[in-house]
Amino acid sequence: MKVFCTFAPMNIAKPRNHAFDFLCGICIIRMVSLHVMAFCGHADDDWWREVMQWTYYFMSFFFFKAGYFNKSVLGDSKQYCKDKAKRLLIPYFTTGLIGGAIYFSFLPFLLHKFHNPIEPLELTHIWTTSSFYGNNPTWFLFSFFAAYITIHFLEKARHWAFGRFSSRVLQYSSMLYFVFPFISYWLYMQGNPLWMSLSNVPMGLFFFELGRAWNRLMSRWSDEQTIRISITLILLFIASNIVFHDCSYTMSSNKFGGNPIITVLNITVILCGLSGLLIAAHLPRVPVVNFIGQHSMVFFVSHYPMLYYYKFMHLCFARSIYGRYDEVLVLLPVIFIICAWLVPYIERTPWLSGRWPKGEKVES
Repeated sequence: MKVFCTFAPMNIAKPRNHAFDFLCGICIIRMVSLHVMAFCGHADDDWWREVMQWTYYFMSFFFFKAGYFNKSVLGDSKQYCKDKAKRLLIPYFTTGLIGGAIYFSFLPFLLHKFHNPIEPLELTHIWTTSSFYGNNPTWFLFSFFAAYITIHFLEKARHWAFGRFSSRVLQYSSMLYFVFPFISYWLYMQGNPLWMSLSNVPMGLFFFELGRAWNRLMSRWSDEQTIRISITLILLFIASNIVFHDCSYTMSSNKFGGNPIITVLNITVILCGLSGLLIAAHLPRVPVVNFIGQHSMVFFVSHYPMLYYYKFMHLCFARSIYGRYDEVLVLLPVIFIICAWLVPYIERTPWLSGRWPKGEKVES
């Protein structure tokens, strides 16, 4: 028996996109800061709500980024679904269960001291929210997986329906994705009836396709044109957010605030404007922020169980962190430092990070 290992031809590595790493880093910093503020009872402070009002579009960026870098989502359906399940569903369950283990390990002590759980415990929690006790942000991994699978089969259906016509007809058929924000808004008006938080998936599909469309448009423009257009889009967002300051979108709960059309337009122009400006301006690497963005998965899956551990440990000693700004100042640097320390360990563990090694093809 002979064993031959076949390898893909060597490719020259492209320089890493510092613009998207930077934006990812900003997204993670915002998300962790939001959760720290919420745990410490300051999420409704006026100044913090103002920060949120100018950054509510950041969770949508992850779908936008995925679309920007995906030239095609076609291919063998079985292999495609298997790959996405490995990269997203397995970390979804494992990190969710780790968060749950931390959460429920403290529950006996808290019940003994306070005679009731800190928050209501419901059996329906997972399939109504798609998140786990102890690691609520896991909803994103499930919605991200659902968006990838849905767009794969939608694209197959679109190519089957319009591929027989000209390439221009096929290209313009992607305009169908403009319908999806209306679907998400309709679901919101119905009380978000879909289980596993899937009412936000149509919005995810729209931003995924928006990223792909923006990539195609930018490829036709020079850097100077892209910068001018991007600055115009950013200024449009600033003006619109001042005039329509009640507009917002919360992706985790598929919640619209203010005029939904203006909200979607605002997110569209700022995602395109920020990414276009930073890419065309050839943003250099910003050390700390880009490191966080480059390893965003580690920070994403790790920070929330830490918050619960910190909160519950204090409650076991009858000390609350609620309403304390000093705890915010402690938690923020500590969480980022621990997550940075965990990066090599989590990324070497595929069932936590979703980074499965690419195996060689073996023939005998």
